This record gives sequence, C-alpha cells and structure tokens, in this order.
Amino acid sequence: MTETTNTKNIGLRGVKVADTRISDVKGTEGILIYRGYRIESLAENSTFEETAYLLLHDALPMAEQLREFKRDLAEARELPAFLFKALKKLPAASTPMDVLQASIPLLAMADHELLDESRKANRAKAIRLIARVPMIVAGWDRIRNGHDPLPADERLSHAGNFLWQMKGVYPDNDLARALDVALILHADHSFNASTFACREVASTQAHMYAAAAAGVGALSGSLHGGANAEVMKMLEAVKDDPDVAGWVRQQLDGHKKIMGMGHAVYKTTDPRARFLKQMCFALGKKLGQEHWCRLSSQIEETAVSEFTRRGKTTIRPNVDFFSAPVYHLMGIPGDLMTPIFAISRISGWTSHIIEEKFGDAHGEKPALYRPSSDYNGNYCGRDACAYVDMENRS
Repeated sequence: MTETTNTKNIGLRGVKVADTRISDVKGTEGILIYRGYRIESLAENSTFEETAYLLLHDALPMAEQLREFKRDLAEARELPAFLFKALKKLPAASTPMDVLQASIPLLAMADHELLDESRKANRAKAIRLIARVPMIVAGWDRIRNGHDPLPADERLSHAGNFLWQMKGVYPDNDLARALDVALILHADHSFNASTFACREVASTQAHMYAAAAAGVGALSGSLHGGANAEVMKMLEAVKDDPDVAGWVRQQLDGHKKIMGMGHAVYKTTDPRARFLKQMCFALGKKLGQEHWCRLSSQIEETAVSEFTRRGKTTIRPNVDFFSAPVYHLMGIPGDLMTPIFAISRISGWTSHIIEEKFGDAHGEKPALYRPSSDYNGNYCGRDACAYVDMENRS
C-alpha cells in the first residue's frame, strides 16, 4: 500500500493490513461475527468451549469433537510446578496483568513443543494457553491473598472452574453461565490493538507464547482491556453522588472521558454491550444489587443524550461499560477484570496467531509487518548533523 498523509497518526483506522477468516466487525451496523456466526446467536446458544473450538477450527464441532476438545482443555489445566513457586516470590502488590504477562514466557519454557511450528503443534499450544491462563489468574489472586492455589475440577465448565479456583466456592449454575456468556462475548474482535500486537509479533516467526505475551501487554492499557477496571472505578466514585446526571455533564464540560463510552469501530451501540446490560440486570435482580445496573444505565442515558446534543451522535456504550458491573456482581475484584478479558481473548489471539503463521484457506500469508514513517527530527541543514567531540559542543 502506498503511504499517504491521511494514513498517519490515526491509529491505522481504516487501513486494511491483512485478510482474516476469524471475525468481522461491521461498525456502522453494530454487528460482530465469529467465523460466520452472529455474536448474539453464539451468546444465546453456545458455550465458551464450543466458541473457542469454532475460532480455532473454522467450524462448529460435532458432539464427539466437542467432548474431545473439552477433555483436552481439562487435561491441559495442570501448570508447570515451578510456575506457582515463581509467583510466590513476586511482590503481593504486583498487578495481575503484569503477573500474567510475566507468566506466559514461563509457560513457554515448559512446553515440549515450543519450537515445533506445525499447525498441529500450534493448535496444541493454543489449547494449553486457553486452559492455563485462567489457572494463572485465579492462582495469583489466591497467592496474593495468602492462600494456596486450588486444583482444577474437571467436572466444571471452563467458566465454572475459574470461579471455583478463584473463590474456593462452587458457583451456582446462573453465575457460571453468566461468566460463560461473558467469555463468549469477549473471545475475539478482529484486528483490535492486542490482536494486532499478537499478529505483528507472529509475523516475525516468533513462537506463539511470545506473540501471546505481546497481546497481554497491549490489553493491559486503559484504552483497551484496562477500560473495564476504569469503568468500575468510575461507578465506585459516583455511587453516592446525588446528581449523577450533573456529574456526567460536568465531565463532558471539562472535556473528560466517560469511561466505557465510545469505540474505535462501532458507530452505534456495541452488540456485546446490549447483552451485558441484560446480564447486569438479571444478575443484579438475583443478588439484590440492581443499583449498580441502574447507576450504569443512568450514566449511559445522560451521556448519550449529552453526546447527541453536542453533535457526537456515534458515541455509545462499548463492551467495557457493562462488563464492569457484571464482573463486580460476580464478586470479581476490579484489577482482575482485565485478566478475565484475557482469559477469553486468548482463544481469539491464538486463532489469529495460527492464521498469521499459516495464512488463510487459500494459503495466502501476510508479510512481515514493517510500516514506514515520516522523519521530522533533527537535521543540520539538508544533511545529517556532523558528530562533535564533547569538548567542542556548545
């Protein structure tokens, strides 16, 4: 692609860098598709395990294939013995996302297929990562609170097992299913910042763990996966404010962000946000904590009204806006909300890494990513600056 000035400093928005068969985002219509299936259909009918299989294999599984995939995930949950020993040496104040990003290379060191770059081996590595990321997140939360990590329970679903390992209490079916749906909704989103980071690293022929660690780093930022934790901080800050609408207007008058509002691609309501809003009220009613959902809705309604009045008609809630109160209702600490995003998105990341390594169905593979830039730094006249010895510098 020939570089033109209108592609600079816009975060690559609108710049197509590769083909993909994995997911499609239609921003003006509010549509998200995984491998041909609408997100609404998957959230209503599928499970996270089935959705992860779909992302990795480009087709929904038959019954025996799904049983085998679940079995493989359950068997892959066991972590290398040295990993928790290493985590116990970390400062308890370490952020969960930093711990997760540091743990991915440790998993690589214990993977007997690390340097096997066949498609089969990469799929096996993907299964191990999908199985083990939640183990790390739950284990670290236990360790930092002075407890030993809990063993996995093969009888539980992917979502249910995580809740068990984090809390030490078996979740009821409604809670486990709510997290299961949330994981489906977060599993992939085309070439977002963290997925592009994974693909960019994979394009160098680095192994899957190196690429996945890059994704975790990108996801940790407050403008990406870290936004849900910022939403929860916002809700906590205004929960006792008698004039929430006034607070929203004051934020906007001061040109400050309303966390969880707006999206780089969607120009209407994020379809995942609609689902999460329904989940928020369902969980809130079940737990007697609907006030979080009502507070979120009040901020949403005021912000949308104000944005519309100010001519910003395309700013609507994104996936983070209602995922924050949903996770809070599940008893998940604010700083674990972004790691839970990673627990889901690892299925999308690994699918994209494999596609980056092997290409699409036609065998066409993206080239090594190497964008260019316009240098606007120092020159001395028309030529490069001459080196001046220390004693002669002025």
